[in-house]
Amino acid sequence: MSSFEEHCWESIALFGESYAEVHTWLDAFMGTPKYGMRHRRARHHEEGIKIVARMFGEKAAQAARQHIISDLRLDGWKEGDGFPRDEEDFGRIGFF
Repeated sequence: MSSFEEHCWESIALFGESYAEVHTWLDAFMGTPKYGMRHRRARHHEEGIKIVARMFGEKAAQAARQHIISDLRLDGWKEGDGFPRDEEDFGRIGFF
């Protein structure tokens, strides 16, 4: 699993800033009773990226997409696989 620090360093390398607030927002449900370690289905999808764009701006949305791609790759996702549209689609694709 990519750590908060790894996501921030990747954002600095790719986008010139850490976007710490974006990574914190994306992973806010990690360890909660409802999601536990399955928190990614809550915000790691296109709908989550759109919310990031509204909250933090378009460049932050690029950092959010990269965060999600990095996490999905850890679960075996490849570029040719479908990108989750929303929480429901996340499960349909076969992610937890």
